[in-house]
Amino acid sequence: MDNQLKYYTETGKYRDRFDEGLPEVMKAYSAFRKTVYKDGALSLKTKRLIALACALQSGCTRGIQGQTKDAVEAGATRDEIFEAVSVAIVMGGTAVSAETWRVVKVLEEMEKYSV
Repeated sequence: MDNQLKYYTETGKYRDRFDEGLPEVMKAYSAFRKTVYKDGALSLKTKRLIALACALQSGCTRGIQGQTKDAVEAGATRDEIFEAVSVAIVMGGTAVSAETWRVVKVLEEMEKYSV
């Protein structure tokens, strides 16, 4: 089973190369993303948990990996992450449940999976 964080980092290099082809568009997108993820009425941690649930819903591998990592870095605990994932499973069923292994693997790689 591949290292999820390594996969995330390696594929990010190719996403960055794509961004170079549309510098103005991606600059605007990056500014929008940075604004969205600022603390506001919702904390950064809450936003990352929501984003993780959305990534699971959409089946986005990089989103699942990155948002799990970012949620941990924003202070989310394993239990908070699991609850957010459980909401995504309720909404998306088996298709979402099938990708939850990636969340567990990222948590293990970050040494944040303790029971």
